[in-house]
Amino acid sequence: MTVRTHDVLLLDFGGVCLLNPVELHSRAESVLGLADGTFDWLGPVDPASDPLWQRMIAGDGLTERDYWARRADEVGRAAGRTLTTREYMTLLYEPPVPEMIRPESMAVVTAALAAGYGVSVLTNDMRAFHGHEWERDVEFLQLVDHVVDCSDTDILKPDPRAFRRAIDIVDADPARVLFVDDQPLNVRGAADFGLDAMWFDIADAAASWQAVADRLGLA
Repeated sequence: MTVRTHDVLLLDFGGVCLLNPVELHSRAESVLGLADGTFDWLGPVDPASDPLWQRMIAGDGLTERDYWARRADEVGRAAGRTLTTREYMTLLYEPPVPEMIRPESMAVVTAALAAGYGVSVLTNDMRAFHGHEWERDVEFLQLVDHVVDCSDTDILKPDPRAFRRAIDIVDADPARVLFVDDQPLNVRGAADFGLDAMWFDIADAAASWQAVADRLGLA
């Protein structure tokens, strides 16, 4: 008999479950009437192509909010318009469709819930970027037990208070929570807090989801 080491799967949302904006460049280019390949910065898919992303993940004075604000401005200027971060995200993700959610995330979360694990989301900026109505229309988010959005309090990962709030809500021993995030700073912050923290490689999302399934002992 396999002895479980976790009770709860706690997931970042953007990038881990929801496609990252850099994976939707073709949509932005199409909607804005720009040539294919206009945007060649690929963030977590190819960090070498994106010095700004490298600065952000290194914690070099640039937050994730700063990163996306700059990219939204750049995308807007390429089309001769002004775009805020919220407007950029609306352009990419409205209306929410199932194809924007990684199929592996749906499969693993469904299997984890069926196996008796708690599954919740801990995200920094979902409501700030997309709004409450968008959230209600995302089927994946209706599956999980809790959505803990740090933009509600503006205390963001990797601040330990963000992890404390999530643990209080999911009501679990931190050591028995598997936390998954694509931002190295958040993974380190979670580990320092006492969670079993796992980095998610967006460049190989299918393998990363398989690693999550393996850690939980899911077939």
